[in-house]
Amino acid sequence: MFADLSFRLLLVSNLIAIASAVIFRWSMADLMFLYWGQSVIIGFFQFLKILDLENFSTEGFKINGQPTEPTHSTKVFTAYFFLLHYGFFHLVYLFFILIKPPDLLGAVPLQIVFLFNHTYSYILNRDRDKLVRKNIGTVMFAPYVRIIPMHLVIGMAQNFTSIIPITLFQVLKTLADLIGHRIDRSLSSPSSTSVQTPQTPAHLS
Repeated sequence: MFADLSFRLLLVSNLIAIASAVIFRWSMADLMFLYWGQSVIIGFFQFLKILDLENFSTEGFKINGQPTEPTHSTKVFTAYFFLLHYGFFHLVYLFFILIKPPDLLGAVPLQIVFLFNHTYSYILNRDRDKLVRKNIGTVMFAPYVRIIPMHLVIGMAQNFTSIIPITLFQVLKTLADLIGHRIDRSLSSPSSTSVQTPQTPAHLS
């Protein structure tokens, strides 16, 4: 794991966030806004990854209830459907976050750190990812698996005021982030010859 530079950068990014929360005694609202920004960044690069797909599978993947073929139009439609759906989800989430305005001066610089990390990871792995034949449904739904648990925890813990539970949450979030990153990279291993398919059929409607 630690041989992966993007993994190390992700770990450092999260450690900086934990240290910042402790030093500046952030509220849960500040953390919600910080990790909301990271989720938006993850979604943007996943949109690019869908558009980057070349030789992909649509097994178990349906649009309007109908099976679809692995064509360029399918890829483009799926990418923009994801962008709309994922974007709307985060727009609503932002509305609830801004009910209690967060510390923008503290969160925005760290969001830039996360942006650098995910940009580097995308550029580093883009050519290698093209060697793997993936299922487009798996690629589309991967970000939700990574971010929804984080958002649920944040929502349940939004009344926390003590730095101890907030820091504990950040540690757990960091572990989830690193595990999610490793799963994403394992699905993109060039040595894999099998098609990655969703556990359950994917539908767009």
